[in-house]
Amino acid sequence: MKVLIDIPDSEVTFAMKVLKSLSFVKKAQPIGEASVKLWGDLNEAAEEVRLHKQGKIKLQTAQELLNELKYNCYSPIY
Repeated sequence: MKVLIDIPDSEVTFAMKVLKSLSFVKKAQPIGEASVKLWGDLNEAAEEVRLHKQGKIKLQTAQELLNELKYNCYSPIY
């Protein structure tokens, strides 16, 4: 199992020492904000797919996504 812990930058060194000292912790390493955001986005996407498979939400088709990207790319921003 993986656990994400949000720790203030000033406490990272101490927290890493504590985590690494625990015999049951297999791996402890800091990750950047970009990785945290990516992980969250992937989890959100997986949840949307799960809900779609259950018939609770409808996802965009590939064509709808392409049309949306095309429209946003060429429309002026006011």
